[in-house]
Amino acid sequence: MLFAVSAAVTIVWCGSMAAMGGMPMSGGWTMSMAWMRMPGQSWAFAATMFLAMWVVMMAAMMLPSLAPMLLRFQRAVGGRRTHRLRSLTALVGAGYFLVWSLAGLAAYPIGVGLASAAMRVPALSEAFPVVAGVVVLIAGALQFTAWKTRHLACCRMGPGDEFPLPGSTFGAFQHGMRLGLHCVACCGGLMVILLVVGVMDLWAMAVVASAITFERFAPDGERAAHAVGIVTCLAGLLMIGLAIAG
Repeated sequence: MLFAVSAAVTIVWCGSMAAMGGMPMSGGWTMSMAWMRMPGQSWAFAATMFLAMWVVMMAAMMLPSLAPMLLRFQRAVGGRRTHRLRSLTALVGAGYFLVWSLAGLAAYPIGVGLASAAMRVPALSEAFPVVAGVVVLIAGALQFTAWKTRHLACCRMGPGDEFPLPGSTFGAFQHGMRLGLHCVACCGGLMVILLVVGVMDLWAMAVVASAITFERFAPDGERAAHAVGIVTCLAGLLMIGLAIAG
């Protein structure tokens, strides 16, 4: 139910952002309005709105991958704490999404700063399509690293594998934060793609979410990550080629 609601709200929000359009920039690309203040808005209010959009978007994108981890948690602790199972599971989810919320808070000032720089420096704006392609290419290359393999393995396991079983309410919250940290580290490259391609672009979100989910559910996670990396690298090279040709 939470996934359905967050997905519906995300679709509506993306539709409203698309209706607003973006800011055409030199270099032939369009800057997302997510990095802009509306007339009369303070930066604090704009940041709050971005964080709200980010949290809803993360719920829609990450719940399919989080659900198996929550199920494994329930199975691991259910025999000992049946009467508290729902609250403990909710705390795991809260810790997980707190980490993703903090990631959004970190991403916002970076995105605003880069957007501001692109508006002030025409050369940077003109180079952005090539830079975006390079970022996508680097994100694809990260799929083949030991860093990716290690954190993906942590995202695919549950309590009793490597993670200790939470022994308290706060332990469940910590377990969720631990899962969130591994997930952010595992998906960081793919999420950066979303930020440079279009943070509220519905198609980009669907592609990135599908890639993340594929990595988690595939029988061989490492091979799945490599397959995603190959496709991502090819997309980055295509973006660079089109930007140079254009």
